[in-house]
Amino acid sequence: MALDTSPEQPAPVRQIANAISGWIDRLGSVWVEGQVAQLSKRPGLNTVFLTLRDSVADISVPVTCSRTLVDSMNPPLVEGASVLVHAKPSYYATRGSLSLQAREIRMVGLGELLAQLERRRQLLAAEGLFDAARKRPPPFLPGTVGLVTAPRSAAERDVLDISRRRWPAVQFSVAHATMQGHRSAGEVMAALARLDADTAVDVIVIARGGGSVEDLLPFSDEGLLRAVSAARTPVVSAIGHEPDQPLLDLVADVRAATPTDAAKLVVPDVAAEAHAVASARERLRSITYSFLAREQAGLDALRSRPALADPRTLVDERTAELAALLARARRTVGHSLDRAVDDIGHHRARARALSPLATLERGYAVLQASNGTVLTSVDDASAGDRVSVRVADGRVHADVTAISRADQSTERPAGRPDGQEATDDR
Repeated sequence: MALDTSPEQPAPVRQIANAISGWIDRLGSVWVEGQVAQLSKRPGLNTVFLTLRDSVADISVPVTCSRTLVDSMNPPLVEGASVLVHAKPSYYATRGSLSLQAREIRMVGLGELLAQLERRRQLLAAEGLFDAARKRPPPFLPGTVGLVTAPRSAAERDVLDISRRRWPAVQFSVAHATMQGHRSAGEVMAALARLDADTAVDVIVIARGGGSVEDLLPFSDEGLLRAVSAARTPVVSAIGHEPDQPLLDLVADVRAATPTDAAKLVVPDVAAEAHAVASARERLRSITYSFLAREQAGLDALRSRPALADPRTLVDERTAELAALLARARRTVGHSLDRAVDDIGHHRARARALSPLATLERGYAVLQASNGTVLTSVDDASAGDRVSVRVADGRVHADVTAISRADQSTERPAGRPDGQEATDDR
């Protein structure tokens, strides 16, 4: 409803703002198509701020929506995506700004296509087709390289020329296929199966030049991805340029940024390898010479030692030591014998001094009865007994004529009258 205003009766700002807000609220919800030019998720807020830009004109409008709506989108909403937004226009009177309050967001066009690819990527990733454990490294020097590409394409020329320039002896088995359009995925799978069945092929390269997302769609085909995953031969994906990444790059054993990069990955550079071999030989030669020089120096040091320079020196030294030990042993044995002789002499002298014969030699005698009993007292003999007197050099046999005690001055003949003399029977 129009406001009646005049210079004499102007309307205040709040009245105009509220009127605009009322008019906009009566518009209801609308569907708006555009491109996300800016996406802002502020920490701690449940509201996400978007800027929706027209795809043709230089016009944009702010959009607000709940964080739950944005977070639930698969694939995630990113800047640059084309979307279809169901929103209600809203006028914020306090700031005087117009915005759209989004209630639903859908991907459209390329955005919907990318969403399908993202869902396919998540499905295949859940099955494990992208796991690093499934990937096989290509051989260092393949005998034959299989190449799947379009006939007479720049990708074929780049792979062949660069590979043969790096390693002239490399062999190729080329299987041509349509690399764009609805027939592309089927023809690539057929070429892949033909090369994979060839036992001479050591690695397979699938190469195509750059293009739009729609042009590269065949290389995200689920059938092709499963065929590459099941292939016996390692597969190298060389699709598009560096920013392009179809799902084939994820399932292939090796991903090359460009066809040129694929040629560098599958075939070594003969010049670089020759230089590496020469460097390795030089290092090996240097290590060998150093080892020989070190061992020769050690051998020279051993040979310069006196023991090896004149081996007889050790024998002469040991001979002198042996002679000295022998002389010392002889001296020691001689001294020991001398001391033993002296000890024997001393023992002999002591034994002789204690011998009865030595006593007899000093003039003593041993008196024995006829039965051999030694007479130690005058009471053991009687006059007329035959006795034996043991002296130093023999025996004297005698008859007892008289007996006298040591304390009697006069001897009394035994068994005879006093004054009669005893006779000697010797």
